[in-house]
Amino acid sequence: MAQQLILPMIPHGVTEINDHICVWRGEDRWTYFLGTCPVYSHRANDRRMFRVVTSQLIDSGACRQRDVLRVFGVSKSSVIRSLRKLRSEGVEGFFKARRGRRSGTVLTPEVLEDAQRLLQQGYARCQIADEVGVSSDTLRKAINDGRLLEPERQEQTATTKSSRDVVDTQAAAGMGTACTRVEERTLAAFGICDGAPVRFEPCLDVPKGGVLCALPSLLLNGLLEGAEQLLGQVNGYYKVFHILILLAFMALCRIKTVEQLRGHAPGELGKLVGLDRVAEVRCLRRKMDELSIDNGAELWAAHLGRYWMQADPTAVGTLYVDGHVRVYHGQQTKLPRRYVSRERLCLRGTTDYWVNDAVGRPFFVVEKVIDPGLLQTLRNDIVPRLLKDVAGQPSAAELAANPHLCRFVLVFDREGYSPAFFREMWKTHRIGCMTYHKHPADAWPKDFFAEHEVSLSNGETVTMKLAEMGSLVGTGKDALWMREVRRLTDSGHQTSLVSTVFDPPHTVLAPRMFSRWCQENFFRYMMQHFAIDLLEEYGTEAFPDTEQVVNPAWRELDRSRNSLQNKLRYRRARFAELSEVHSENKDDKTRHEKWLGKKAALLEEIQQYEHQLNGEKSKLKETPKHITWAQLEEKDKFHRLLPGRKRLMDTVRMIAYRAETAMAGLLIGPTVDLAAARSLLQDLFVTEADILPDPENKVVHVRIHGASRPAANRSIVQLLSQLNKARVQYPGTDMHLVYELRAGMGAEASKVSP
Repeated sequence: MAQQLILPMIPHGVTEINDHICVWRGEDRWTYFLGTCPVYSHRANDRRMFRVVTSQLIDSGACRQRDVLRVFGVSKSSVIRSLRKLRSEGVEGFFKARRGRRSGTVLTPEVLEDAQRLLQQGYARCQIADEVGVSSDTLRKAINDGRLLEPERQEQTATTKSSRDVVDTQAAAGMGTACTRVEERTLAAFGICDGAPVRFEPCLDVPKGGVLCALPSLLLNGLLEGAEQLLGQVNGYYKVFHILILLAFMALCRIKTVEQLRGHAPGELGKLVGLDRVAEVRCLRRKMDELSIDNGAELWAAHLGRYWMQADPTAVGTLYVDGHVRVYHGQQTKLPRRYVSRERLCLRGTTDYWVNDAVGRPFFVVEKVIDPGLLQTLRNDIVPRLLKDVAGQPSAAELAANPHLCRFVLVFDREGYSPAFFREMWKTHRIGCMTYHKHPADAWPKDFFAEHEVSLSNGETVTMKLAEMGSLVGTGKDALWMREVRRLTDSGHQTSLVSTVFDPPHTVLAPRMFSRWCQENFFRYMMQHFAIDLLEEYGTEAFPDTEQVVNPAWRELDRSRNSLQNKLRYRRARFAELSEVHSENKDDKTRHEKWLGKKAALLEEIQQYEHQLNGEKSKLKETPKHITWAQLEEKDKFHRLLPGRKRLMDTVRMIAYRAETAMAGLLIGPTVDLAAARSLLQDLFVTEADILPDPENKVVHVRIHGASRPAANRSIVQLLSQLNKARVQYPGTDMHLVYELRAGMGAEASKVSP
């Protein structure tokens, strides 16, 4: 039996390179072991020694190239280049100065002095490069060569996730898990301290730290706009902006309910908001109730709708309106049934009518537990609000000077098709309407259509076959001449739309109508990623006694009438069919008698159903269709689900969606479309990050860990560069955020700055 020379003993806490070689990667030093014996060691950030050690291990046969690639994530070309240098020049080749290096012609002594001064003040590399007028690569090379000295950040005192877990667990014996600010919490409990101050601590590897990149976009989209004035007041340790920032971060990190916070370390989430920990689930629910009290959430949502419309007047020229049913499966109350198109069933729920722009960004939502339909909601709730809030509406003189000019355009689906409504909106308010033609006439000749290049709302240019004609829509006093535009598809189908928008050409109208799918995409995305259909609280409230509802007796009579009409229609068709069959067999006496019997029976049934139908119609005329809530019988009454927390969360989710959409716009490029940009952001928001505050320079450095692909890192670097230009201050502090990307050992850290 051969003698085993080396036992495969691996020290605890190290990373295995293979069965005999392992590495312990500390914060300051990396140590390589052969079995349990250390054989190499170098500083954690010494890339040159890393290449020396790994190339020696490969050259001696202690490990293979693929082991180094797998463990350290470096590039194959870098490993091959280091191994070739070791074999040709030896270890000394890694430390030789480059021959033929030119003396610095750009970084003169004066420039070096200015750059060194800015480095000492804590400015990031690209910011210094812009200030002194050199490229980022030139500055990076000067730092690597030692001509510039970059001060060490306080990473030695920064806590790791393991050390924070120990401290948070020990605090559980006192005030609770991660409650390390005992004095501030005690003062807040006695009402002496009006909320905890934001104080960041040096932390490494904070989970979901990448969501801090969304803060500039969240603030730009109104996360704190009017919140202190319109929402209810909260007392204690957590302030209003603490709660709103936490809820927004939850939405972007896809923590869809407050209950799901139990699955995340509260102390780690607290580091993102500058506190020791975030609010516990019960505390957070109580704070949300306090913010929503006295209809505060509804007032804040209305204020934000006006804020968004005034901030972008061009986006409100064309508004998209559609209903979305939130299905309710609970037992608190029996909500009315309504048809859910995505389920193809009639289910109990609440209808929300959303108003969005052409790219799907929401402005506001109108909740209807008792759904009067799209037309009534437009007439009574949406249009009056838009007339007051839409910015950039033409004046009365401009409307009088141009008889084809409209205030703004409403786009909706066939549910809103009504010539009477079109006439009312145009004659009364000068509002243009656009929808699909519900009753289009015969197909137009194909030679009517011509190919046009049109621009969609997302900037994409496509080719459509379009044609336009005038069309008389409706009958009687509701008849109205409208523009009818049709699109001819490759299959030969003609999609027809009608509109009272008379100014723009039909090549502009068509893409506006077909962009309505952006709202359907919005609903699907919000259900999947932001959970807009989930309940936020359990409970109900009664309707006012004067609320108009559909009379259950009228609904039952209407259902019975429709059933009788269907039965009567079937038997009349059967009666006509029997008459046609008999005409071919008049000479057959047996079949004739059988035919007479069937026909007599059908005729008797028809007469009975006609009599019953006349009776149902008479009862239906005598029964009122709508009654007040007080007139409902107790068995027919239902209640409204509590709207407070739901409306608050829906508003925060709208802000989060708008913020994510704005950030995705910064990532879109030749190789990155909108879907890929959103995917990149979803990964970025849950990526770990290092938070390194610099109180002297009033800066919080947020160092994002690198993504899994170099292409993703390049896109993120561009995004962070744009974010740094905003120089956003963290709410409640005088410190602005500076973002940078932390790369692995295989690539130079990419740093960006304002």
